[in-house]
Amino acid sequence: MDGFIFVTPEYNNNITSALKDHLDYLGSEWHHKAAAVVSYGSTLGIAASLALRSTLANLKVAVVEPQGAFSLFNDFENMSTFKPLEVHHNRLGEMIDDVVLWSNALKSVRQGVLA
Repeated sequence: MDGFIFVTPEYNNNITSALKDHLDYLGSEWHHKAAAVVSYGSTLGIAASLALRSTLANLKVAVVEPQGAFSLFNDFENMSTFKPLEVHHNRLGEMIDDVVLWSNALKSVRQGVLA
C-alpha cells in the first residue's frame, strides 16, 4: 500500500498502545508513504491526532492536510453509531484526494528515483 488513512480514538491524550505498537513493528515499511489522520473523542481527538502525526513523521510518512476530527457528542448517535455532521463531507473528500495525490507523488522516492 502506498497511502493510508489512520482512524484513531483519543486514549489518555494519546493514540492507543496497540496502534503505536503496530506502527513501530513495521518500522521502515512506512517510509516515504502518505497518510491522513482521522481522530475522534470528547475533544475531537486532537491530542491523539498530534501524537500520531509526530509518530508518523519519525517514520518518514508524509501526513496530509486536511484531517478529520470528530466529536463523540456531535458526530456519533448515542456515542456509538457514527453519523458525521454534513460539514465534514467536503473536508473528508479533500483529505482522500490529498492522500492519493501524495501517494502517487512519493512513488518515485520509494523507487529510489528523485523527480
